[in-house]
Formats: sequence, structure tokens, C-alpha cells
Amino acid sequence: MPNTRGLELEYQEKDQRITQVSSPGIYAFFPSQDENNGSAVLICPSGGYQKLTYDLGGFQLAKWFNTLGMNAFVLIYRLPNSPDLIEREKGPIQDAQRAMKIIKAHAYKWGIDTTRVGIMGSSAGGHLASILGTHTDDFSLTGDTMDRYSFKPGFMILVSPVISMDKYTHIGSRNNLLGESPSIEMITLYSNELHVNGDMPPTFVVHAQNDQTVSPMNSILFFQAITAEGAKGCLHIFPQGDHSIGLRNNPGSTDEWTVLCEKWLSEMYITH
Repeated sequence: MPNTRGLELEYQEKDQRITQVSSPGIYAFFPSQDENNGSAVLICPSGGYQKLTYDLGGFQLAKWFNTLGMNAFVLIYRLPNSPDLIEREKGPIQDAQRAMKIIKAHAYKWGIDTTRVGIMGSSAGGHLASILGTHTDDFSLTGDTMDRYSFKPGFMILVSPVISMDKYTHIGSRNNLLGESPSIEMITLYSNELHVNGDMPPTFVVHAQNDQTVSPMNSILFFQAITAEGAKGCLHIFPQGDHSIGLRNNPGSTDEWTVLCEKWLSEMYITH
């Protein structure tokens, strides 16, 4: 495991939220062999880079993806405030990149098409997910056989995502990831709307206009960049939902986001 001081940390969890990760990993959720369509998604739980809402923002989503015939993996990533990390901001990225490589390395065994392995994230988990889709630096190199696999996702699904580290950022996520006084260089590096390019994977973005925690401008700026660069993107801004868009029981039209996402996955030939 790279970027470690060698400390033995205690696993800490409260109210189904992990607050200290002792060892990163992934939980695998497989559909039946008959229903498996060969696609897969890595889910990055939310939690402001301070905790991991692994059940509501991970396991439940994975079970839903299984109903679409998709293989799903929930990432348990190191949090930037971990005392074991040498470079705080790289810990979550390294774990997400490594997880993508593990999925692709086992693709044949698990009946997965490596070109249809995507990533999903909500809130700060959306920031982590969008890093893999927009950045090219590989922080997960360890000198083993996994190094030959690409961490680049085949598609992205972002729900109420933190995208920018600048004007419209969620200050808690930024402070947890970069520290309370980040340099201009670090803010620019991790403002993912500035790193969109034409080779970026197809992206589905959902946000609520009345989100008082993470401004919908994060998603709007990201979609503007996607359109400007000629990449494939889809943006849905719903009137309600605040920062609580979940799998079920959303207010009004917001509850249709899963229906739209399912149709988009088919439209992009991901679940075909």
C-alpha cells in the first residue's frame, strides 16, 4: 500500500458511517450469471472526505445496479485526515485507481467487459469519481502486475457532486482533502471542471437546484466544460432534493433520476 507511514490504525464506525479506515478495499455485489450483462460500476461513498456513508451511499446503490444486470463494487477508501497518510489528498485517489485496476484484472473471471467498467460517486464521492475521469496521473503504481491496467473509467455517474475546489466548492470537502489553506496550484489541480477533455468518458450528472450544501453550479460548470470539449454528457437539475438525493423517496420529479439513469446506461450501450 503506497503513501503510508506504517501505522496500525483502528477501524472506526458510527451510525453506519466509517470515520477511520484501517485498510482500504472493495465490497463486491454480483448479479446472477443469467442476468449479468458484462458491465460494472465502482461506487465511491459520500461523506465530505471525512467519513464514508457506505450503506446508504454504497451498498444500497450496488444492489440497485445488480437489478440492472450490472456488477457493482463499493469502495472503502482511506480518508485524507488519516494519520497514516504521508500526502493526504492522494490517499483516496490511490485507492480508487487501484480498485479500478483490480476490477479490470479480474474481469474475465467475473464476466465483465473491461470497456464497460464505470465509476459513480455522490457529493465528495462524486469529486473522487470525477478525478478518475479527468486526470491522467497514476498515483497507484506499486510495481506489481496491476500497473499495466488503466484506471480510467468507461463512464461516470455523479449525484450532487463536489466538482470545484474554487468559488463554488463545498468548503468542508476542500478542507478535508487539501487542508485549510491550500495553494492556488492545489485548488486548480483538483477543480475537476478545469481538466475536462474530449476523451473523457460519457457522464451522467444529477443535482438539485435547492441544494444548500453543494451548489448546483458544480454540476453546471462541469457540464459546460464537457460540452465545450466535445465529450458526451447528460445533466439533470431537479427543483427539489436539497443535498439528500437518494435511491428512493425523493421529492417530486427528483425521484425519476434512477429511471433516467437506467435509460441513459442503455442509450450509451453500457448495459446492452
